[in-house]
This record gives sequence, C-alpha cells and structure tokens, in this order.
Amino acid sequence: MIELGKQQKLEIVRFTQIGAYLNSEKDKSDEDILLPQKQLPKGIKEGEEIEVFVYRDSKDRMIATTKRPKIKIGELASLEVVETSEIGAFLDWGLEKDLFLPFKEQTCKVKKGKKYLVSIYIDKSERLCATMNINKQLSNESPYKENDRVKGKIYGISQDIGAFVAVDDRYRGLIPKKELYGDYKLGDEVEVRITNVKEDGKLDLSLRKKAYKQMNYDSDLILHKLMKNDGKLALNDKSSPEKIEKELNMSKRAFKRAVGRLLKERKIKFTEKGIERIL
Repeated sequence: MIELGKQQKLEIVRFTQIGAYLNSEKDKSDEDILLPQKQLPKGIKEGEEIEVFVYRDSKDRMIATTKRPKIKIGELASLEVVETSEIGAFLDWGLEKDLFLPFKEQTCKVKKGKKYLVSIYIDKSERLCATMNINKQLSNESPYKENDRVKGKIYGISQDIGAFVAVDDRYRGLIPKKELYGDYKLGDEVEVRITNVKEDGKLDLSLRKKAYKQMNYDSDLILHKLMKNDGKLALNDKSSPEKIEKELNMSKRAFKRAVGRLLKERKIKFTEKGIERIL
C-alpha cells in the first residue's frame, strides 16, 4: 500500500521518458505513481526498491520524491511561512510544492518569514495540510526531572492559565500565568527551568532561574537600570506589581528580594521618590 505523507520503500515497475513509475512490492492495488526522471539514481533497474516520500503535486496527483521533507505524518517541525492569503498560509517544508496551512488550522495570525510549530494531516480531499493544533501530538513521557533546564516553543497562550510550551518540540509543558513575565507570542522559543513533573508526566515550567541565581540576575538588572537612569529609579517596595513588571520585567516579590540584597550590600538606598545607587 502506498502511504501519503510517509517515507517508504517502493518498487520500480516501469520506466518512461519522464521518469519511473513506482508501486508497493507486496500490494499493487494502488495506481502506479511517478518518480520524476531528475530524481532517479544512476544505474537503478526495474524491479529494484527505492526509498521515497509520497505527496501530491500542484495538480493534486500522487507523486514520489527522493528528497526528505522537513516534516512527515506523525512528526512536529517548525516551518517558515513563505506566503499568506485569505484562505491560509504556505509553509516551506523542503519540497517543490509548499505545504498549505488552512486558516481554520491557525491558532494565531501567522506572519511571513516567521516559523511556527506544526504537524501534518490528510484532509477530506486526500491532501496533506499543516495544523497548529498540535497538543494531541505531544507526549507526557519526557526524560526530565525538576530543575532541569530545557528549550521549547510556545504553541498556545491562555490569559487565565499561562503559556503552553512544546518542550524539545515533543513534550507537554506549561508556564503558569504567575511565571509568565514579558511579551511572548506564539512561535517564540524559550529557555525554561522545570519546576515540577506532574503525576501524569506534564511539565510545569518557569522562565526564571533557581531562587539564588535569579536573585543575582535581578540585582544586576536593577543596578544596570540605575546606571542608565542617572543612578535613580522611581520604584520602591510600595510600587505596584504592574509598574515593576513594566519597568523591570520581574515580579514585585523578586524585586523586593533583589532590593533587599542591594540594601544589605550598601549598593543602593531608599529615597522619597524610589531608590538611588550609592557611589
């Protein structure tokens, strides 16, 4: 059986001027499909097997290629948008015909030149298409433990829950709302720390380092901001969490910890308007 969207070995059943026609060695119930002449290896003979990927060409005909696409059925990959239209977008997946991402399968408005994490499926017309709805493709069986640092891509954002992350493009992870600081969008790659591995295998994630390391980072950030603002910042322990996050991209709790350290080290002092660097 010839399988659309998969890498497989097929038998050469006949040659023509435009290439070779292939079929399954065991089951020839399907129609023969073409492997274009320019992709035929030298010296290959009728009856021999060749490994190919099967998809549909611009005229919706089943066709074989020896090229390896960037994604196959059952896989996830970050693919670049090469064109957008009113009905969807087209992605570069390494083959002559770009991969179609229907508008209904987009979880956000995609932009030309940006990469998005997708999987592929066969639509009702027996064509290969991409989808950004990838949650079902992700696994809970990761090899990671608490405090491991990993990379992943944001594939969903909920204002009430947080950011959903595909860790290693394979495993389910979540940055809870309380840990989500900064301006992040779908498709963004993040480096995170695993804070908890749940019983079902899902990963809780944080953009912040372990407490003592994060305090070092936050303290340095505050000093850097002070240097850029003539040694003064209109922030203190009474400032609103929103103002602190806007100015420093950190929580009020983290700000108070870092300020406490800097006060103890006599690097800053409180003033009526906020904090000031001690020279």
